[in-house]
Amino acid sequence: MDYRLGIDLGGTNIAAGIVFGDGRLAAKASVPCHPERGAESVMADMAAASRLAAENAGISLSDVVGGGVGIPGVVDRGRGTVLLAANLGWNDVDVRSALTPLLGFFPAIGNDADCAALGECRAGSGSRFGSMLLITIGTGIGGGITSGGRLSGGNGCGEIGHMVIELGGEPCACGRRGCFERYASASALAAQTRAAAAIHPDSKIWQVCGGRAEEICGKTAFDAAELGDETAREVVSRYTDYLAEGTANLINILRPEAVVFGGGVSRQGEALFAPLRERLVPLVYAADRLGMPEICAAALGNDAGIIGAALLD
Repeated sequence: MDYRLGIDLGGTNIAAGIVFGDGRLAAKASVPCHPERGAESVMADMAAASRLAAENAGISLSDVVGGGVGIPGVVDRGRGTVLLAANLGWNDVDVRSALTPLLGFFPAIGNDADCAALGECRAGSGSRFGSMLLITIGTGIGGGITSGGRLSGGNGCGEIGHMVIELGGEPCACGRRGCFERYASASALAAQTRAAAAIHPDSKIWQVCGGRAEEICGKTAFDAAELGDETAREVVSRYTDYLAEGTANLINILRPEAVVFGGGVSRQGEALFAPLRERLVPLVYAADRLGMPEICAAALGNDAGIIGAALLD
């Protein structure tokens, strides 16, 4: 049996999974991540999570033939080095050399969004398409591009959240203003919802969040809109405009067969995708001649990064 290992490194948790060669997940495990203890400690925890995953799959780590690690940062895939991972406090960390003796094989190293894209491409919603763009909507916006079942682009490719859609707009942590993720991420949607609720004290947004502004999240406006609240509907509509603007730019540049959305906001399903498709048609160049890509939700959830990391090469 061809067993592979995928590790999805996050700032809070480290998830590891044993994956069959065809992309099916056999078993997984997770341990807390403590980046404040330093890179060496995190490597040891990655190895511990891997051993737990192997144990849960009923095998030994020595049975694993290969795999990889997805890391939230800028990665040099060829060298297996993390050039920059701000949330981990890492600069020029040689992950491959450190992990090889701990895992017993030579792991591939990739960006976490790229790994999620590869997972969806090989074993999820993108498996039906020759080319795919994955857009992950979370605290920020990440992206991954695949073609012919493989990742496209070089190191640092896919930082779509830092494409400007509003010249001179909201300041972004990257140093630019008006970035896509400042308007269309889940955290941006939550901020937009809070701002609208503050102006409209009678809005059902307050009912949904239990009267506590700190409980407002990316789901709140959709829930209130479903209750018929006009303020929430306006928030959702404006948010969808922002999401469409950035997505149309990416479609016009990349022309993928499918755009697959991951992250919590994507779980709104057709409440999000139906109006998004409508807005995209006039924004996508030559849509009447070339057609539109498929717009759909990711299928693998949090397992996409594990599966994709395992299939890295």
